[in-house]
Amino acid sequence: MVPDDALQAHYALGKEQGRLDGGLGLVEFERTRELLLRHLPSPPAVVADIGGGPGRYALWLASIGYAVRLRDVVPLHVDQALRSAREAGLAIDPKVGDARDIDLPDGSADVVLLLGPMYHLPEATDRARCLREAHRVLRPGGVAFVAAISRWSPRLHAHLVRRAYRDFPSMHEELPAAERTGVMRPLAVGGFVGYAHRPAELRAEVESAGFECLDLVSVEGLAFALPDLDERLADETDRAVVLDAARSLERVPELLGLGPHLLATARR
Repeated sequence: MVPDDALQAHYALGKEQGRLDGGLGLVEFERTRELLLRHLPSPPAVVADIGGGPGRYALWLASIGYAVRLRDVVPLHVDQALRSAREAGLAIDPKVGDARDIDLPDGSADVVLLLGPMYHLPEATDRARCLREAHRVLRPGGVAFVAAISRWSPRLHAHLVRRAYRDFPSMHEELPAAERTGVMRPLAVGGFVGYAHRPAELRAEVESAGFECLDLVSVEGLAFALPDLDERLADETDRAVVLDAARSLERVPELLGLGPHLLATARR
């Protein structure tokens, strides 16, 4: 796993709580909800939101009738999720926990969300352990949703579009190794550190854990490259076009790795 001090330093900045509220984060949130709804069983099914962060998906799922168990390795996130749930009058079960050793019984969940852990596990053995734990916690026939960062996101999203090299000149030297190994090293104290998948690699890891991979899609598509994304999302027609473009191209093999995130849907 990413060293605990590096991971905690990144999330201690507190940026995760509002990350999905606008811009590319909002596209990620809307598209991920759409993709989940294609395979979610009817409420009040039990959802284990593993690595659920400050609880954005957990709160949404609880609001539409699901029984949600949230686990996250960052205490700040668990506190934020609990506070938000109380403010919204929603019942969730949030606790500090590790995706490689989930404190839930065998076959106790209808759904497992892994919308963050896989890209904080640079070691293949840790990712395999995480997926096996999700498989264990699911009932037979249950569904897991497994998110990953695309192998080319550091270059296309961070380097090319966001021009991160302006603040972090060392990124020029880091990119070849990141694209070869998938390991993303922090460029500064509190910087993001983790792992980026190739699409076929994600599918293979999911299937090696005993799952049937039902679907593998690109989540945001080209939305990350739009300089006026916020303006487009504020307009009803433009917003619909942005989301439809991502949806229409989500399974094109040549474009799977283009967007920042991949999402695998898998059945036990």
